[in-house]
Amino acid sequence: MALEITDSNFEDLVLKSDKPVLVDFWAEWCGPCRMVGPAVEEIAKEYADQAVVGKVNVDHNPGISMKYGIRNIPALLYFKNGEIVDKQIGAVPKSVLAQKLDKQLLSFS
Repeated sequence: MALEITDSNFEDLVLKSDKPVLVDFWAEWCGPCRMVGPAVEEIAKEYADQAVVGKVNVDHNPGISMKYGIRNIPALLYFKNGEIVDKQIGAVPKSVLAQKLDKQLLSFS
């Protein structure tokens, strides 16, 4: 299951992670977010030992959303060593999200 990432735990779960991180910025009222959500949950299960996968509700966590300039959702950011290394804006198939995470895992050191 994807972690619930908040303004208060973002630094510990994302920026200080020793694994690649996928963060899904979403909201309950967002139709495309509901389409991507199940894929993010599946990726969280499949990559549990290799990566951190979490979700940020933009309505409840405006601090992180503003810091990273999230204006359109779903917005999926990929972090490595505390830095954004890739992103995906809008709903896409699970395979696209997994492929981007695989790329981060291959280059992770």
